Amino acid sequence: MTESRNFKRRVRARAAKTGESYTTALMHLRDASVEDTPPQSKALRLAVVQSGYFDDPRDAAALRLAGEEIRHLMRAAHRAGARVVHFPEGATCFPNKRIMSAIGPRDIGPSDWRRFDWAVLRAELDATRSLARDLGLWTVLGSVHPLTEPHRPHNSLYVISDKGEVATRYDERMLSNTKISFMYTPGSIPLTFDVDGVRFGCTLGIECHFPELFLEYERLNVDCVLFSTTGGAQPNDLAFAAEVQGHASSNCYWASFAVLAQPGLAAASGIIAPDGQWAARCTGDGPSIVVADIGNDPGDPARPWRRQARGGIYDPHIVSDDPRSKRRDMF
Repeated sequence: MTESRNFKRRVRARAAKTGESYTTALMHLRDASVEDTPPQSKALRLAVVQSGYFDDPRDAAALRLAGEEIRHLMRAAHRAGARVVHFPEGATCFPNKRIMSAIGPRDIGPSDWRRFDWAVLRAELDATRSLARDLGLWTVLGSVHPLTEPHRPHNSLYVISDKGEVATRYDERMLSNTKISFMYTPGSIPLTFDVDGVRFGCTLGIECHFPELFLEYERLNVDCVLFSTTGGAQPNDLAFAAEVQGHASSNCYWASFAVLAQPGLAAASGIIAPDGQWAARCTGDGPSIVVADIGNDPGDPARPWRRQARGGIYDPHIVSDDPRSKRRDMF
């Protein structure tokens, strides 16, 4: 009550001083109050998945098994209190380049996408969307996305909302040599989406090798970058994870590393904090999930400072003389 009386007193004082009506003075002070309110932190629980490896898109039974496993892991994420669940690249199926090769399997050539059982994939994706709606769970899922012939498909991440709708889709941009030569059509734009005030960006495949993509997402004000991958040829998966840790640390945001489960997996799925440390990590090389509470911290000075540092604040302090010549003069 005291706070309310004080505010009304300020409104009357402004109206008397400026000649404004009480209503106009009230509007101005309310606007100022909103502007003076410091930004509030946002948070949610994220689950990252380490799901099974399926590489034969001709095998209808395997496609159905992959779909069943995806939904089993979604239920586990929901039980753990997750709001968003993040799956690896090719969680529905990661087509083997030799199986797909029109001149294979010994030689790798252009992929014959007629070998993919698209009807089964669509049915499994529909079942997954329905479960996302039933659970109220945002689901980010690696899958092949077909295009009209003669165009090759995209290697994609579907972003399925808690209403069971495909809210948006990210298409891998920086394709490997085999992918661009024989298999996929590249994407062309970054992708962000928001859940409960937390902003996500998406990366895929081998894009951990391209720091410019992660810096781009920093400029787009993401709070967490989701990186889905197959993990690369072992033991290169260790390098993949280390690179994503570095991107999280250098850009001061969260990162999620989702990799397919394979025997001998060295770098397991996990969630990385803005300081580059693992906040949660799957154990073992089989299918599993882990969760962590992520979000944004408007009071953290590290990210604004790095933006300033990248914005040219050092330029006025640079000495134009060649420092090497000074060292020669001194010694």
